Amino acid sequence: MDTPVERARQGRVARKTVKRGSSSGWTSAPGRPDPLALLKQEDAGRVADLLPIRYARMAGSPFAFFRGAAAVMAADLAAVANTGLTVQLCGDAHLLNFGVFASPERALVFDINDFDETLPGPFEWDVKRLAASCAVAARENGHSDRQAWRAAKAAVHAYRLAMRRLADLGELAVWYERLDTAELLALVGEPDQRKRVEANLDRARRRTSMQAFGKLTEIRDGHHRIVHDPPLLEAASPAELLAVDKIFSEYRSTLPEERRVLLDRFQFVDAARKVVGVGSVGTRCFVLLLTGRDEQDPLFLQIKEAGPSALQEYLPASGHEHEGNRVVVGQRLMQAAGDIFLGWMTGPAGRQFYCRQLRDMKGSADVETMDPGLLGQYADLCGATLARAHARTGDRIAIAAYLGKADTFDRAVADFALQYTDQNIRDHSTLTSAISAGDVPTADDV
Repeated sequence: MDTPVERARQGRVARKTVKRGSSSGWTSAPGRPDPLALLKQEDAGRVADLLPIRYARMAGSPFAFFRGAAAVMAADLAAVANTGLTVQLCGDAHLLNFGVFASPERALVFDINDFDETLPGPFEWDVKRLAASCAVAARENGHSDRQAWRAAKAAVHAYRLAMRRLADLGELAVWYERLDTAELLALVGEPDQRKRVEANLDRARRRTSMQAFGKLTEIRDGHHRIVHDPPLLEAASPAELLAVDKIFSEYRSTLPEERRVLLDRFQFVDAARKVVGVGSVGTRCFVLLLTGRDEQDPLFLQIKEAGPSALQEYLPASGHEHEGNRVVVGQRLMQAAGDIFLGWMTGPAGRQFYCRQLRDMKGSADVETMDPGLLGQYADLCGATLARAHARTGDRIAIAAYLGKADTFDRAVADFALQYTDQNIRDHSTLTSAISAGDVPTADDV
């Protein structure tokens, strides 16, 4: 194994391949793939009736488009040289893919919470996507270009400082690192902002299976069943119910033995098909209601289809033959605390899925209402959290050495983020124009 000195040298050598300042700016290269063509490639195999909802949601705003366009940005990032400093990537590290949820010990923690696109790849791809999301969100909130640049720089600055700190820690110390809500609140200085964060955390604590039980179920034929709200929450067909029942045993086998014992204490009650997310709309997703001790002891699980990562075309093969397994392994690698019911399975026609709890004190930030100060603080928090996730799987010492003490990389990526925001606006306009021309289907009920 290389010594820390040798690993740091590797990071400094990477600067010769990709200079830290070279991340600055963005220019659409000749022959850039059509963003709509990239999005339509993802439609293959999805539920066709739901695709109009996907495009309606993405058309809602430039930030909504950005959320659904991980494949577009992956193609853009792949078109430029990378550092070769590999980590387990989130693959879609935008501001709304961070949030709070309960650890197995029932503490509320802050971490990355979406891994549909996860793959090993160059660390800066996640950093650039996070920074760009900061600038896109700032612009959408009416902030100035200077304020948008500062929000993006805050994320990268926090990433760099956190990675340099983690580079000095031992392996177990890095693995055990996590951010709980007490530490999170300590980072919020303004009293009004602190009250707002506390209110969001209180809402997250109430988002449990019991809360979902009251909101998502009704009494039918004398028993609790999942409510139907077509097309966003629809009754599963008899064939789908049978398929869910069949694949559940395979899912069970992917859990650790002690979790299987716990799962066996619950019995299946009902399932419904659910529309989730923005870019994910059209993939098959089911909500399952199980009950334990009695009908007042619910457990909600979500089974979600796992397709190929949007990054797959541009990076080496992941080594996982099952896409659900890829998502689960990536999540377990990157998160400091994981869902105890996280597993995977194969469904009809060879479709691959992963499973997790639907609600376990999950909550996300209200980014669209953040003023420049709060957005900067949130960007800082996400940047540091991303660094911690990367440090678990990549060479944190080499990455820290590449980033260095100066803010050269921070400023360069902030420049990139601001200019990429303009590109995202153009791409969003391309989508809305195609919808207006009738070339892309859309829906009113999203």
